[in-house]
Amino acid sequence: MSSDTKAATSFEEGLKGASEKVAEFQEEKSALKQIQHWLHKTPSAVPMIVLAVALVIFGLLSDNFFKATTLSTILQQIAIVGIIGCAQSIVVLTAGIDLSVGAIAVFSSVLMGQLTFRFGIPAPVSIALGLMLGTAMGFVNGWLVARVKLPPFIVTLGTWQILLASNFIFSANETIRSSDIAAQAPALQFWGGSIQPGGVKVLYAVFLMVALVAIMSYVLRQTAWGRHVYAVGDDPDAAELAGVQTRKVLIQVYALAGLFCAIAGWVMIGRFGSVSPTASTGQLGNIQSITAVVIGGISLFGGRGSIVGMFFGALIVGVFEMGLKMVGTDPQWTFFLIGMLIILAVAVDQWIRKASA
Repeated sequence: MSSDTKAATSFEEGLKGASEKVAEFQEEKSALKQIQHWLHKTPSAVPMIVLAVALVIFGLLSDNFFKATTLSTILQQIAIVGIIGCAQSIVVLTAGIDLSVGAIAVFSSVLMGQLTFRFGIPAPVSIALGLMLGTAMGFVNGWLVARVKLPPFIVTLGTWQILLASNFIFSANETIRSSDIAAQAPALQFWGGSIQPGGVKVLYAVFLMVALVAIMSYVLRQTAWGRHVYAVGDDPDAAELAGVQTRKVLIQVYALAGLFCAIAGWVMIGRFGSVSPTASTGQLGNIQSITAVVIGGISLFGGRGSIVGMFFGALIVGVFEMGLKMVGTDPQWTFFLIGMLIILAVAVDQWIRKASA
């Protein structure tokens, strides 16, 4: 026993004066690596840079590009896509995808119009019912994905076709004219109203889109629910072990996406004036929203990106369409360049994701 005590004492005496610093390992990061990490932390940076470059280029190519009327027109053109993009964004953040967003928007607009003109329901009530039914359509998508465990792509591909068919059947392919809506149910066209600061026309729909983007940006970044959405998209198993109710979050996400699509349907009536079951948004809305999401830097693998990035992505598409039109380029170049941007955006996303590995 005494020998052990002596050994311990001599050992402690031997440590006197020794350095107490802990070993440190520092990795020298190159400039490229630092940029990669910065982009990983700021997913909206890439689309913001692309948007700024596009604005400068088209501003130099066309003298009229930076006129207030031109910029206002771009915002009006992306209003519907921006709102549907909010729906698509929260779904993609959970590593899902929603191919039915366009169909929900069109069907919701048809429901609002037909409930008013065919069944005599007051317009405000029809609007509320349309918003509720749009939310229910999204809820069904979420329930099938979360509870039945079906792949989001397959579920929403199926509901896209079901909803489009239901849209045509319920409406009997009948279009409600703008003049009739203005005379009998002006509330349906509310978002087509505008203000004209400085003589520049700005639709109410533009303010709605910006408000939704701002609200959802706050919700996703500053609330527990928003962090749960990112967690489900990043690693659902780890999120569930951490106490996140992943199935509940998924259902809520798809239901909220349905509500946003229904709001977009209401905006469509104001933007176009009429209620048409054949509106192009039914077929193209999903592609347009996915385009805005991908170009906006939201990862298709889930867990990374921002609503603000999606907004920049929608703006990029609008700027390209308007800019190429103003310089007299063949419209097909718009699709060509946007296609290139989509591929480039996915490639950049893959490169940025390596920073987290």
